[in-house]
Amino acid sequence: MKATHSDPTVQPVPAAVVEAVDAADVTLSNPRWAVIALGANLGNRLETLQGAVDALEDTPGLRVKAVSGVYETEPWGVEAGSQPAYLNAVALVKTTLPPSSLLERAHAVEEAFHRVREERWGARTIDVDIVAYADVVSDDPVLTLPHPRAHQRAFVLAPWHDVDPEAQLPGRGTVADLLAAVGREGVVPRADLELRLPE
Repeated sequence: MKATHSDPTVQPVPAAVVEAVDAADVTLSNPRWAVIALGANLGNRLETLQGAVDALEDTPGLRVKAVSGVYETEPWGVEAGSQPAYLNAVALVKTTLPPSSLLERAHAVEEAFHRVREERWGARTIDVDIVAYADVVSDDPVLTLPHPRAHQRAFVLAPWHDVDPEAQLPGRGTVADLLAAVGREGVVPRADLELRLPE
């Protein structure tokens, strides 16, 4: 995730401060909320999404507290029809992991499902993105928080709103308002598909 914040109202946290928060978070007994977006458009999409949810739950210091419904969407940022449709969902987690460690885990889950990074917005077996971590705002090029394009993506906002209608995207406003602004066109709920919350 690249640092692309352009909103002048957002006051970024210097990288050194984020690193200090990371170091302190390791010893916290109180977990923090994080929002993770999941997407897949290759292979058995639903099975892969469920596998990613289960892998996140198996992470020490992390518990999946809620999983959204499943949505089917056209690929974002590429020519229509050039890739298979995505299945998308959002997981809400509580974690004592610092943001940097949560990112490492997200990448490990992607690697476990053979995610290949050959081109930007290319087709993928799984995409595991940290959308938000508590109220942290950072332009660190390794992990930009919140995700710099989340406010533009109905395939993130719609499932997030469904699972947490009162949610706010730090520095951007309520998820409800952001979703109203971008609309739900092309984001189709799949009531016939379901992700299980790990027990």
